[in-house]
Amino acid sequence: MSVIEVRGRRPLKGELIVQGSKNAVLPMMAASVLNKGITVIDNVPGIQDVFCMMGILDSLGCCCALHKHRLQIDASGLCGASISRCDMEAMRSSILLLGPLLGRLGEAAVYEPGGCMIGKRPIDLHLMALKRLGAAVEEGGEGKPLTARAGRLSGAMVEFPYPSVGATENAICAAVAASGRTVLTGCAREPEIEELCRFLTAMGASIRGAGSRVITIEGGLALHDCHYRAGGDRIVAGTYLLAAAGTGGEIVLTGAGARELCPVLCVLKRLGGFLYEEEGLLFFKSQGRPAALTAVTGPHPGFPTDLQSVLMAVLSVADGESAVRETVFESRFATVGELVKLGADIALSGDTARIRGLGCLKGASVEAKDLRGGAALAVAGLLADGATRISGCGHIMRGYEDICRDLACLGASIAWR
Repeated sequence: MSVIEVRGRRPLKGELIVQGSKNAVLPMMAASVLNKGITVIDNVPGIQDVFCMMGILDSLGCCCALHKHRLQIDASGLCGASISRCDMEAMRSSILLLGPLLGRLGEAAVYEPGGCMIGKRPIDLHLMALKRLGAAVEEGGEGKPLTARAGRLSGAMVEFPYPSVGATENAICAAVAASGRTVLTGCAREPEIEELCRFLTAMGASIRGAGSRVITIEGGLALHDCHYRAGGDRIVAGTYLLAAAGTGGEIVLTGAGARELCPVLCVLKRLGGFLYEEEGLLFFKSQGRPAALTAVTGPHPGFPTDLQSVLMAVLSVADGESAVRETVFESRFATVGELVKLGADIALSGDTARIRGLGCLKGASVEAKDLRGGAALAVAGLLADGATRISGCGHIMRGYEDICRDLACLGASIAWR
């Protein structure tokens, strides 16, 4: 099932429980190898990236079992430190095993990670942090893996010149295994990093400053089995809230936190609509055609780059001219050409897209270029007259359990074909 068909012009209305967070669960799965026992994670989404990470962990000697939304990882049998090129190319988050494997086994061998082609995503900051903690890194040549080795990691001062999420997560995991104190500065502040720190603390780690630019870790403590529940996916929640704004809808989402969604909620209010929030619940009611606005993506607490293309879809039917500037990934505008096929009036100039809002879009055949771009096309299809057929939707299954099921639950005419 890699094709989605949408019939638009129906306002979303209803209530939905938001799936568990992809970007929180994957780092937790990687970090679980630091524990020589059993880790249980609840609220795990049934998405392709999770299944891929389970396969990698199994190949390294772990035993993974997912029942409904409860994942059990037994890392007592971990014996491999090398991840195959095929597995590394399957998804970007495979690189998050570099720090945990180095911390647990003293070595790791990986290839350049794959994932969506949304721009350059170098791992130089990951390697810089691990070197500061005492790892010797040998960068592989053509066709050869990158290897990292450390007889013993030691706490250190690590300063990130850019708040890279993955590099911060890898450094945290390695520092938990290192002896002594590590101070990380210039850290990324995404909610998923806070959640990783809470998860590791539940395993027995000592971490202070999660959610701030400075994180301090007292490393070398013995870790133990733990049972942890992951939070809701803020990007999935943001997708559906923006879809409601575009379609003139009224929806209730449970399982997603307002604090994590703050940058998205600010944009929703500017689009026009009534927003009510309480612990674990969000209610949004559109108050007419979306208003035009200017938005800039950026590291948290900026507007998330993962929702940039979804926002552009909504602004394509806004009242007036909007502008969206992308500051994180230079190829995140790959979906613009597909939105134009649906009738969107979008002009690109460097890192900025200018969108002239139209009354509605028109159904057409389009292709998903990446995970979030595919979700944006599904939202655009909701805003279009007639039928929209989206191919290449295997990308979407990497991050959304079932986008058709969720949107249909909210009243949309959408299905896999």
